[in-house]
Amino acid sequence: MSGMTYVQPDITLILDIEGVIQDITLSDAMSSEAVEAWRGRLWTETVGDIGSGKVSRMVEDARRNGVSAYSQVTQRFPSGLELPIEYTTVRLGGKDGGGKDGLIAIGRSLQAVAELQSRLIAAQQAMEQDYWKMREVETRYRQLFDASNDAVLLVRIDDLQILDANPAAIRLLGLTRGQDLLAEMALQEREPFQGMLARVREQSRAPGILVHLGPDRTPWTVRASLMTSEPGPVFLLQVMPVGAARPLPDRGNSLPVAELIERLPDGFAIIDAEGIIRHASKGFLDLAQIGTVGAALGERLGRWLSQPGADASVLLTTLHRHGVVRRFSTVLHGELGSDVEVEISASAGAEGRQQLIGVLIRDVGSRLSVTNNIIGLRSTLGSIISQTGKTSLPKLIDDAVAMVERHCIEAALELSEGNRTEAAELLGLSRQSLYKKLSRYGIEGSRRADLE
Repeated sequence: MSGMTYVQPDITLILDIEGVIQDITLSDAMSSEAVEAWRGRLWTETVGDIGSGKVSRMVEDARRNGVSAYSQVTQRFPSGLELPIEYTTVRLGGKDGGGKDGLIAIGRSLQAVAELQSRLIAAQQAMEQDYWKMREVETRYRQLFDASNDAVLLVRIDDLQILDANPAAIRLLGLTRGQDLLAEMALQEREPFQGMLARVREQSRAPGILVHLGPDRTPWTVRASLMTSEPGPVFLLQVMPVGAARPLPDRGNSLPVAELIERLPDGFAIIDAEGIIRHASKGFLDLAQIGTVGAALGERLGRWLSQPGADASVLLTTLHRHGVVRRFSTVLHGELGSDVEVEISASAGAEGRQQLIGVLIRDVGSRLSVTNNIIGLRSTLGSIISQTGKTSLPKLIDDAVAMVERHCIEAALELSEGNRTEAAELLGLSRQSLYKKLSRYGIEGSRRADLE
């Protein structure tokens, strides 16, 4: 029929009922291969070691059911060529097992498919390498962006909304992501500023312009450049002080308050009335599992606090009403998945153009654990006391002493995070004495190496 197209198999094998090759037919694409040596050999002997089992199953399936499922094997040619071939095997002749019975194996080369798969894998690997190179560039850009002492802003071209602000811009200008930059300027300065940006779009550069920004409307020099980004270009604004007007932190203060706050083991943050973080200590970054301070600045404190009835909104409402919060219990969720029971104490500053709030966050998880141990100890001692009259007094005393000693050791190990040297110091014991008691009570302690 002229309307139908027939596709010739790449390999056709005529087999006897035992799977011995009787005849071979190759397609034009493989006609140069000499395969006469296959005649009289078992089909399993012409494929790879792994493929022999598949061939045996196809032969058995064809003998039993008349046809086998498709299976891929590696066909080895006498010339040394190896090709991936997909075969199906069909039984010929009658079903009485007579001499006319036989099998036919029809194979299709998968070389083109294998080459496409290989190219796809290579393309995926190249894309992955390009992705990680891009991530490396982005990381370096972010580090430079965060480390700059000058205020730097990324501003959307269409509506001049701030897309990103480095820590210096947040600290010096009080500007964060999502704010309208024009709204922070005086009316008479907006038109010249927009004219400067229009010139940057046309010529890629323009002289800097003087504007007044920040809570005190301090004069700043703003320079702009066009930066390629996704989904479209943005303005990169560098904001520098005019003369000596830059409101740098007072480093000459006789009391190193900022340094002392950074060394606090507890977390400390300064937020505004909306709950947006303006400053974060190293202790807060550790609790929230954040790598750099720039990742915290400009974010809402509520991003890490979430517990029914004790989230950031409740904290802020209480602060606005009373001006101070003490021992506010909630849960802090770390960026890497940790959940920490914390207590928060906070105090709001005096009312002004921008109200600031100091927040102290303390991890109380270990305290709760020790409290639970004490409760458990009381319960166990109660059960021992209830045995009074049933057990001899010396036995009750020995049991009570052993129980108290065991709980003290477990509590010390927990407080020292499993470090046996520190636990021994907390208990007033030598390490050898602690090891003997650990062995006596069957306490494994920690696998972590002891600190010498």
